[in-house]
Amino acid sequence: MRVVVVGATGNVGTSLLDALVDEPLVDSVLGLARRRPRLELPKVEWAQADVARSDLLPHFRGADCVVHLAWLIQPSRDLNRVWLANVHGSARVFRAAAEAGVPSLVYASSVGTYSPGPKDRRVDESWPARGIPTSFYSRHKAEAESILDAFEREHPDTRVVRVRPGLIFKRESGKEIRRLFTGPLLPPALVRPGLVPLVPDIPGLRFQAVHSRDVGEAYRLAIVGEARGAFNIAADPVLDPQELARLLDARTIPMPARAARAFASATWRLHLQPTPPGWVDLALGVPLMDTTRARDELGWEPRRSSGDALLELMHGIRRRASAPTPPLEAVA
Repeated sequence: MRVVVVGATGNVGTSLLDALVDEPLVDSVLGLARRRPRLELPKVEWAQADVARSDLLPHFRGADCVVHLAWLIQPSRDLNRVWLANVHGSARVFRAAAEAGVPSLVYASSVGTYSPGPKDRRVDESWPARGIPTSFYSRHKAEAESILDAFEREHPDTRVVRVRPGLIFKRESGKEIRRLFTGPLLPPALVRPGLVPLVPDIPGLRFQAVHSRDVGEAYRLAIVGEARGAFNIAADPVLDPQELARLLDARTIPMPARAARAFASATWRLHLQPTPPGWVDLALGVPLMDTTRARDELGWEPRRSSGDALLELMHGIRRRASAPTPPLEAVA
């Protein structure tokens, strides 16, 4: 089996490559990225490609499966550039896969594709996937899934899998996640349990996380199996202010959602940090996901808890952890 991984150098891509190296059904892997990495792995070769403008067809010919992971989160102030990569780029990947006659397509969706939903119960993959309107990330995920809906109608013989994970953490992504979401004003040395004194207790702040290597395993199972459709991917427990306070040896402090959003908006507009307020809306709006289908049909089980994944990420930020790929390198 030959697998092409589009966007193979990031947080999830590197975990997927590790999983595929040990998969006996996979003979070769082509990793596509805008910048060629220094990473060398058995069975893996590299090629440079930009999903928004490169000719993807030559890379996809002869593939048994294409996995589309490429996605931009920054620059959040240039939404046209981000849309071209995320939505237009996804459409180009889907179209090239069809033209190349690739029999299986696995797409990296997200909890962010879902419409606002409950925090007191879990929803399955049938929950509406129209996104959170005020979050560009969520809008783009929902728009890409809408394009994929049309793709499936036009190409019913192509096996399509959509992986919808919660927040994805691992140690080696520490530099990348700090750069994308907090910026340089966050001192890495302070990112440790016991030194974070307060956790904001915001109504609706309940979210799910999962370790990147467990997500990589979910993609491996989707590639080599026969499953179709969407799969929620998340570990337990749900992370809420009380659980975060326990993990961080901190105490909670009540904070209205409006105040949290105003703070994010002000600091983003002042260029003090790179995360626009739509991310607050996303965190407070998306539903909790039921992962029963992934466990039953993919045979997937997370090996690490959500809390362990978060603590490992914090350790990575504190230790300035990195990996030899452009998104994850110490200097990016």
